[in-house]
Amino acid sequence: MHRSDQLSGMRRQYQAHSLLERQAPEAPLTLLHDWLEQALAHEPPPSEANAMTLATVDEQGRPHCRVVLLKGIDARGLVFYSHHGSAKGQELAGNPRAALLFHWPALERQLRIEGEVEQVAGEEADAYFDSRPLPSRLACWASEQSQVISGRGELEARLALAKYRFLDAEPPRPQGWGGYRVVPHSLEFWQGRADRLHDRLRYQLTAGGWRRERLAP
Repeated sequence: MHRSDQLSGMRRQYQAHSLLERQAPEAPLTLLHDWLEQALAHEPPPSEANAMTLATVDEQGRPHCRVVLLKGIDARGLVFYSHHGSAKGQELAGNPRAALLFHWPALERQLRIEGEVEQVAGEEADAYFDSRPLPSRLACWASEQSQVISGRGELEARLALAKYRFLDAEPPRPQGWGGYRVVPHSLEFWQGRADRLHDRLRYQLTAGGWRRERLAP
């Protein structure tokens, strides 16, 4: 028997935590910070607690998703970085809306976020790019993300050219590379509970501020 034949019977009992209204602050970003801090402390390696699934939509309305890394969070929103000419960059240029999903299995939690997307300021992108390890900065110059290439040899040759080009200088941020900020208007916090009676609290931005409501699991 293959393991995949057992999928219908695979399940686990969630019982590590709860999410009650009295535990939830009025501001969702406060709860987001708390959950992220706990995930960074408790998610075991090699998992990346700042990994999030990013979903975008193309001009034909077809959704696409991929995992990216959260690289900044503040009162304005959540920041990640990429090539503007990549598939995700082109889709965000045409439809600047996105959904994010964090999954923290050790804590039995998920967090769904929906919002508008804006590019971060050049100065902010420069500061982050300059903080990256040199191999990562050189890779940005070597790779035209999402473009078809002839093989790995082409990629390695472009990396060699980038190393030679910046042999005696620090590589600056490429013009087509930068950051995106997801400005949330909806956040749903999901906490696994026993017997599938999970806790789901959703925050939605209204004209009067954030509205919090409980959803049936």
